[in-house]
Amino acid sequence: MIPKLPEGELLYAVGDIHGRADLLADLLRQIEIDAAGRNASKTTLVFVGDYVDRGPDSRGVVEMLLHDLPEGFDALFLKGNHEALLLDFVADPDMLNHWRMNGGGATMESYGVDVAGLLAAKASPVVWHAVFTAKLPEPHLAFYESLRLRVSTGDYLFVHAGIRPGVPFDAQDETDLIWIRHEFLDSREPFGPVVVHGHTPTDAPVVKPNRIGIDTGAVFTGRLTAYGFRMGNRVSCRPEIRSGSRASRRPARASGW
Repeated sequence: MIPKLPEGELLYAVGDIHGRADLLADLLRQIEIDAAGRNASKTTLVFVGDYVDRGPDSRGVVEMLLHDLPEGFDALFLKGNHEALLLDFVADPDMLNHWRMNGGGATMESYGVDVAGLLAAKASPVVWHAVFTAKLPEPHLAFYESLRLRVSTGDYLFVHAGIRPGVPFDAQDETDLIWIRHEFLDSREPFGPVVVHGHTPTDAPVVKPNRIGIDTGAVFTGRLTAYGFRMGNRVSCRPEIRSGSRASRRPARASGW
């Protein structure tokens, strides 16, 4: 049976952004254009998490998500492991090195933290924490704290990383939902709903009977993917922008609704 959404509903799932506000802006424009020709009664954006870290403009990404989404779209935001790392540091300065090893320095710089200066001064984690939390806008902190672990609609389940096979949905552990890899990725068993996820980057979206992976490694490849769903049909919208002084663009790929 072909997985479906509720009648008249149009949904775009957006992969891991990782501080690439430039790619997100382009992708949102393409989604808006595409949706205008679909005549849906309801249009929803689902972001699968990892808005921050590694890329140059995590703050800009969050600003866009809070204030610059296409008009008339509903939006649902999932929690990725990188948002969890940020929140862990906000709660406990001793989590600094764990976050920095996973790209947190780029996020702090995007909020105006002088990372190089703190490193040169050999500042303690408590000092890093005080500087970062002073720079972090309250609406951004509220955004990170409000992120969901999963979204279910129609025959699809949206999570950041995946689910642990054999465990009921209501008993899934947060760590698995935002960190799991091989146990989920290698599983061929049907999960019930088709699981749509990010977290594990691939060159192109991965479509299997039990899951759809949409992390195309934006921060590394210059490709940010959105995958569209409507009444059992799918279309991918993936503008490709390569880093450098000149942006090279190719049309978004589309496969029939």
